[in-house]
Amino acid sequence: MNIKPSAAIRQNYNEIAELCRSTGEPVYLTKNGEGDLVVMDIESFTRREKMLKLSEELLAVEADRFHGAKDYTLDEVLSMMKDAINEVHHVRA
Repeated sequence: MNIKPSAAIRQNYNEIAELCRSTGEPVYLTKNGEGDLVVMDIESFTRREKMLKLSEELLAVEADRFHGAKDYTLDEVLSMMKDAINEVHHVRA
């Protein structure tokens, strides 16, 4: 976990930006010793957002299934999963 004081963003923007890009991890900024902001590169943010959206969609589908929605065959599920994985990997490229 990368933690920096909030003043570091003003003083070392390029260093923090490079740290975000090279690690793919967020940098946590503190103010007066307390957590204040999280900074991350746009590619990692976009990937994280897509993964969250996928998780939400999967939970919604599972809830629908639990309430009697149509089931899918293994081949149908594998096809949907491959499409989702390809979409996430496309963001990285």
